[in-house]
Amino acid sequence: MGILEGKSVLVTGVLTEASIAYATARIAQEQGATVVLSNFGRALSLCQRIAKRLPQEAPVVELDVTNTEHLSTLAQRLREHVDSLDGVVHSIGFAPQEAMGEGFPEVAWEHAATAFQVSTWSMASLTQACRPLFGERASVVGLTFDATVAWPVYGWMGAAKAGLESTSRYLARELGPEGVRVNLVAAGPLRSMAMRSIPGSKQFEEAWETRAPLGWSVTDTDPAGKAVVALLSDWFPATTGEIVHVDGGFHAVGV
Repeated sequence: MGILEGKSVLVTGVLTEASIAYATARIAQEQGATVVLSNFGRALSLCQRIAKRLPQEAPVVELDVTNTEHLSTLAQRLREHVDSLDGVVHSIGFAPQEAMGEGFPEVAWEHAATAFQVSTWSMASLTQACRPLFGERASVVGLTFDATVAWPVYGWMGAAKAGLESTSRYLARELGPEGVRVNLVAAGPLRSMAMRSIPGSKQFEEAWETRAPLGWSVTDTDPAGKAVVALLSDWFPATTGEIVHVDGGFHAVGV
């Protein structure tokens, strides 16, 4: 019997098999969960194809977190596939190329605003959209890239991730009395679509190769996926507002 036996989970942002979101969906199914996926626009058809590669084909709902109608109808549309939700995985992030790289103080507000709306505010709006489906207990898990330091080339996505980390704590504080846990997984660099979109991201791989005490594989999404699934389960009943690092120990060491 798996640790998610009998639970229903929404996993957002599944696009390719190289993503943490896909690994999470696969492992969640292997651990007994009923999984629903989401994406939107041109990525929706890709998500639908990827859904067929899971151990059991998962239903896919359309969700653009910048679309108020999508958010307001999400619970209703999810009820076509599940009666309730025990877990939500926030795997959503985007920043325009203009907001990435060097020249941080020169970036126009509209580019930074897009990064914050999609990558930060969306965790709160997604959680709010799913609240009608939560029972006595639920777990929301998001994905971050350690925002306690400034990274090269990450630009306003780094600032948006810092906002995401703060957002998760505020959600944990307000929703804890409702039995909702909110946590983040901070994974090391992985060759996902998101990482490949960052100019100069090869620097991250090189740093991890030399500094991660446990070593690090940029192609292995299972460690991060397992951490997300563990946080979705009942094995962390008193943990909320936490950031679990899955980075081979990189965050804990100096030069």
